[in-house]
Amino acid sequence: MKNNILKFKTFEFAKSIISVCKAIQESNREYTLTNQLLKSGTSVGAMVREAQHAESKADFIHKLSIAQKEINETIYWLELLESINLHVEPTVFAEAKSIYYLIARILKTLKER
Repeated sequence: MKNNILKFKTFEFAKSIISVCKAIQESNREYTLTNQLLKSGTSVGAMVREAQHAESKADFIHKLSIAQKEINETIYWLELLESINLHVEPTVFAEAKSIYYLIARILKTLKER
């Protein structure tokens, strides 16, 4: 898996999201927002995996575009949690933004070809 940096990063990110959600649920009894975060944060890697088995270049771009939307949504939920004083580690924000920009660069390169 380490040969595919995006696959590796999204898998590790999903594990971080699970930990964040679990910690917030246990300490603050907040379930609605953390469930949204859990869904979007773990679906990024799932869409990257689906993209690996795309039927065409267009299908690959489509699936990777969905992964980009999911990581963008994840960043939204992280920002919202932080805005209501439910602390999220800065490394989680940084990793989310890193994944977003990595996907954006891949998509830009693919669309230019």
